[in-house]
Amino acid sequence: MSEERTDLPPEELLATVREQVRQAALELVDVAGLRSGQILVVGCSTSEVAGRRIGTAGSRAIADAVYGPLAEVTGARGIFLACQACEHLNRALVVSRACAERYGLEEVTVVPVPRAGGAFAARAFAEPDAVVVEDLRGQGHAGLDIGQTLIGMHLRRVAVPVRLSLRTIGEAVLTAARTRPKLIGGERAVYRREG
Repeated sequence: MSEERTDLPPEELLATVREQVRQAALELVDVAGLRSGQILVVGCSTSEVAGRRIGTAGSRAIADAVYGPLAEVTGARGIFLACQACEHLNRALVVSRACAERYGLEEVTVVPVPRAGGAFAARAFAEPDAVVVEDLRGQGHAGLDIGQTLIGMHLRRVAVPVRLSLRTIGEAVLTAARTRPKLIGGERAVYRREG
């Protein structure tokens, strides 16, 4: 992974990214029917958002532009935000202490930094109540993957792809998913409540 770039992205890019992230988060929260206390998992390569190869051009400015709207959308609805670190931290997650306690997640000792964890996880860890957990034990209810960071391991077992109106955040490919309970039973099983 290279050093963080010192040239800041143009303000137009940051403004666009903020609006795209806000739109994608609101859309997914609504489509997934996320409720207060549930978990939205987000992975983000700030390099990919800037149009560079993942892990090569991390940007604190882009991390701020992504994190801010996510925190606003989730905070307003009481949803927990789980921010995935990069593979150098085994895709650990930055969550609030309240999220870790509610879901029985064990805190681990590591400080995400741009070169080991990524700019996005480092930004999330700057929050006063942030802790790092190794994984969510497959308890994430929905997810946004910005730049193909591979968040699926943190979602519940039945993940359903969601087509959002946006396909990219900046230059990064955007993938979204919601989860649902497993369908069980045989040919006589009923899956919808009557009335």
